[in-house]
Amino acid sequence: MTQFSLISDSSLLVRDDQGRYLPATADQILTAARQVIDQKIQRGASFTSPAIVKDYLRTKLAGFDHEVFAGLFLDSQHRLIDYAELFRGTIDGAAVYPREVVKMALHLNAAAVIFSHNHPSGNPEPSQADRTITQRLKEALALVDVRTLDHIVVGGEQTSSFAERGLL
Repeated sequence: MTQFSLISDSSLLVRDDQGRYLPATADQILTAARQVIDQKIQRGASFTSPAIVKDYLRTKLAGFDHEVFAGLFLDSQHRLIDYAELFRGTIDGAAVYPREVVKMALHLNAAAVIFSHNHPSGNPEPSQADRTITQRLKEALALVDVRTLDHIVVGGEQTSSFAERGLL
């Protein structure tokens, strides 16, 4: 695992509206990282291993101070159709509506979905509520022939996979 530290004499810099370079804030660095991952993994990219999926989702979801529930909508070959941040919550929860998830999957003509959300606390351990909503989503999507491949919880730099734990 790579760790980054900023030393006062070698900071990352950003240019402001007046063209001056100033030290980047943590939020600016995270925003830039999300933009880079969007450019690196675009529509049609294959998720060939769980490690690639976890790295992608860590980059997208780590660092938020509120919960974000997202979906990777995939075609029948598990290539990316779209990444969507579906619901935004508070520091310790997000309301998730299966109807809206099914609508999005049908709209995108997805064959499979990988769910993910972050735990701002940094603990990637799935809660009972996480398990319950995952089962409800899996059942709702199965009615329209969309497979739920995984649900990955991101807690800081750590992740927890429902599929790897046998929870799906």
